[in-house]
Amino acid sequence: MPTAPPPPQGVLTWSSNAAEMVASTAGSMGEATAVIEGGSSITYAALAARAGALARVVSDIAAPGERVAIFLRRGADAVAAYFGVLAAGAVAVIVNESLRPRQIEHITRHATVSMVLTSADMHPWLPRLSGHVRLLDVADIPSCGDLEPVFRVGADVAQIVYTSGSTGMPKGVTTSHANLWAGMTSVVRYLKISSADRIASLLPLSFDYGLNQVLCCAGTGAALVVERSAVPPRIVATLAREEVTVLPAVPPLWLQLLGVARFQNTLLPHLRLMTNTGGHLPTEAVRKLRAHQPQADLVLMYGLTEAFRSTYLRPAAVDAKPASIGRAIPGAEILVLDDALRPCRPGQVGQIVHRGPTVALGYWNDPDATAERFRPNPLRPTGAPDAERVVFSGDMAYRDEDGELVFVGREDTMIKTLGYRVSPDEVTDVIYASGEVLEALIVSEPDEERGSRIVAHVVLADQGDAERLASFCARELPRYMQPSRIELRSELPRTASGKHDPTAAATLAGAATSAALRGPALNGEDSAAAAPDRGVRDDLR
Repeated sequence: MPTAPPPPQGVLTWSSNAAEMVASTAGSMGEATAVIEGGSSITYAALAARAGALARVVSDIAAPGERVAIFLRRGADAVAAYFGVLAAGAVAVIVNESLRPRQIEHITRHATVSMVLTSADMHPWLPRLSGHVRLLDVADIPSCGDLEPVFRVGADVAQIVYTSGSTGMPKGVTTSHANLWAGMTSVVRYLKISSADRIASLLPLSFDYGLNQVLCCAGTGAALVVERSAVPPRIVATLAREEVTVLPAVPPLWLQLLGVARFQNTLLPHLRLMTNTGGHLPTEAVRKLRAHQPQADLVLMYGLTEAFRSTYLRPAAVDAKPASIGRAIPGAEILVLDDALRPCRPGQVGQIVHRGPTVALGYWNDPDATAERFRPNPLRPTGAPDAERVVFSGDMAYRDEDGELVFVGREDTMIKTLGYRVSPDEVTDVIYASGEVLEALIVSEPDEERGSRIVAHVVLADQGDAERLASFCARELPRYMQPSRIELRSELPRTASGKHDPTAAATLAGAATSAALRGPALNGEDSAAAAPDRGVRDDLR
């Protein structure tokens, strides 16, 4: 198979196979630690050899451009499989390990995969696969081989990322090799990632944020520290034991970590950087993170799968602007446009539109959805060719007086009540400021008089009190923003990528109300779709 010449040492090229990231790093610092998991580790030389062996097997079965699914537990084998698939010129489809047969079947059928790389312990969750789909157990594949990525130009498809699908079946965001190079390069630049870093891997690799940790390590020679446990104290113990320097997380995980005494009271001396994306981090949580781990910078970021990453707030500005998502990442431009597709003035709320080299190619096998979200640049000069596509995010924001962005909410999640438009994040910010809760999620219900009724799902803190929370909301929120009902739960539903799932919570709201009249609520079949009921407060007006 034809191979691409390696990029010059230390030079990243966006017009080559993204598997060159790990091949180049293995060539220059092969004995450096690549992945740490469960007390063991693997070097970059060994990781590249494993990826090379997998690439050889994949290339014998799948032609360049064919889709290969990866259904493995997060760890060294999954990382090697990912780069092996890319090296073979195939298209990687990472399947979230928490998914069940119905969702996996949708992904493998929609992407028309020809092969699934998996392991014996994952077989019980696999659906019946079509006869043409080959199932390969990575344990049966040799551990060593030469990693020689086939030639790919930057525009070639590298992977399909299936979104969490909380509002329906997931769509396949299709990204190129150039997208992967551009995203890695930009993030490494503004987070100042180096080979000295140890980056925590706590999130699914099927989630673009989780995969970004893999790419940043491969591009710089940093070590990836994998912790698969979802138990917060165990996560904190791993951070300390493995001397993690960079800690990426999503808001629900940050809120759980803030409830761990060791994280609250003991500095993690090697931790230099904490990053957040995947949702709004409440202002009170920002302040607590800064107070509990003051030696570490906190970077607040915003992005969407269709554009990888969009903005970041400089650490120096976090204390003064904890609600801001900052400015465009290096190499990108972020527009805020009104309904007439004109740039908004400072303070005016409009839709976030992303342009730049990280914008994905579109949705796999879905031209209508692609045309709706990926559109021509409305601000291109008159006469310029219609060659560029920008991403209309559906997210609303405004620029402050310094030109930095403040996130308002998704257009499709804004709650219209009593004649007002309410952002769920505005309400949760106040709820967290009460000090009574560990986690909170806002949903809405139809209401003939109000238009919509605001419902708060909360997990109380150890000493939290529902009556004090209700009084705080009544005192701190205007009437139209006050929850009509507060539901107390022991946990909140999450999507497969670890974010709070408002769609599942809205379904639970009705069940919890009925359960309050007839007895305890019943759990669903997994925690991503259900949360135990701890009672309902329905007297807030």
